Amino acid sequence: MAPKSKVDTVANLAKRRGLVYPCGEIYGGTKSAWDYGPLGVELKENIKKQWWRNMVTSREDTVGLDSSVILPRQVWEASGHVETFSDPLVESLITHKRYRADHLLEAYEEKHGHPPENGLADIRDPETGDPGQWTEPRAFSGLLKTFLGPVDNEEGLHYLRPETAQGIFVNFANVLTTSRKKPPFGIGQIGKSFRNEITPGNFIFRTREFEQMEMEFFVKPGEDEEWHEYWIDYRMKWYTDLGIDPENLRLYEHAKEKLSHYSKRTVDIEYRFGFQGSAWGELEGVANRTDYDLSVHSKVSGQDLSYYEQATDTRYTPYVIEPAAGLTRSLMAFLVDAYSEDEAPNAKGGVDKRVVLKLDRRLAPVKVAVLPLSRNADLTPKAKDLAQQLRQYWNVEFDDAGAIGRRYRRQDEIGTPFCITVDFDTLDDHAVTIRERDTMAQERVALDQVEGYLAQRLLGA
Repeated sequence: MAPKSKVDTVANLAKRRGLVYPCGEIYGGTKSAWDYGPLGVELKENIKKQWWRNMVTSREDTVGLDSSVILPRQVWEASGHVETFSDPLVESLITHKRYRADHLLEAYEEKHGHPPENGLADIRDPETGDPGQWTEPRAFSGLLKTFLGPVDNEEGLHYLRPETAQGIFVNFANVLTTSRKKPPFGIGQIGKSFRNEITPGNFIFRTREFEQMEMEFFVKPGEDEEWHEYWIDYRMKWYTDLGIDPENLRLYEHAKEKLSHYSKRTVDIEYRFGFQGSAWGELEGVANRTDYDLSVHSKVSGQDLSYYEQATDTRYTPYVIEPAAGLTRSLMAFLVDAYSEDEAPNAKGGVDKRVVLKLDRRLAPVKVAVLPLSRNADLTPKAKDLAQQLRQYWNVEFDDAGAIGRRYRRQDEIGTPFCITVDFDTLDDHAVTIRERDTMAQERVALDQVEGYLAQRLLGA
């Protein structure tokens, strides 16, 4: 049996501690989607908050948008998605399971360092390990259909959006007019997208329902390549600033023949997840979409989506640089990178294995845990009052069940940066012990200084 991967270990922790649940688990679950529990939803919101702050509110040249999930069908016809948004599907003649042909080929190249000489004929069946026997690849649409109105007919046919970008493009003129922006400027959006993936899997990495954090940055033609490099560098720094080890990140340049129909150049930011078959997985793509989207929507809709530059008396259709990140993939990368095991002293004078999520404090689902040393008529009310006071500013847990060491471990494995112990000395000296997660160092702090102490250390969280 193959050793358990770090992804498997993190997935088990996530399910056990309420970060992520299988969708519809009481009916057997599905790989298509996952539900996010009490801790998972906090982590997701914190990642979104950091992205929004970094990409939108902290920048003078960017504004936000929240567009509809179901757009007019003409949007997807004009954008080229109806015609070209498909993947090459093959079926194993041994197991009759279906796979994306490009994923099989990429996994082979990752493992062997070169593409298979004979194409799919060289690729073994992933289930049995036998020499592969495959059907000819055929196009499989990645669009998920739905019907609006009382009758399921062609008139009511719509698509769930496979990307949030098109909602931005069709609102370009609205935002340009109302925000009084001019190129270079960006429009950011976070929202759900849907893709009819052939083989969802690898925990929350590849699902049919997911969230994206996308920005379309509109620039003058001729300045696009410089801005593309800027955004590649800017986005890499976002991940490392939030704690991702740079050794676990890399840039992957798409070959020209594999570019999407709208792209002049695309560079992926990948994380070393350690998946079986292919160690690296895409976190986000940074694409130069040129003027493709605005041009096709302008042509098909009949609406002018160009920009008039008064200073030079010229009119042009802006080029677009698109940093498009997967929220749930980012969440998975932050969890895998933060997962650590070390040793901590126990009450018997020995050491126990400690699982700790060394998440950046800005991302941690719970910022502070308040722990009375024991359940006591004097300690418990004081600890509860302190927890309630701190909840005005941060997500705070109160826990009085079990030995104090065990409670520390519970908080360590969900990434809580600070644990505050209210003990019997607190009744006399009006101070508490604050323990830091990573170092386990403890510091005595006066009750009336706890807020300030935490505020300094949770800046931006």
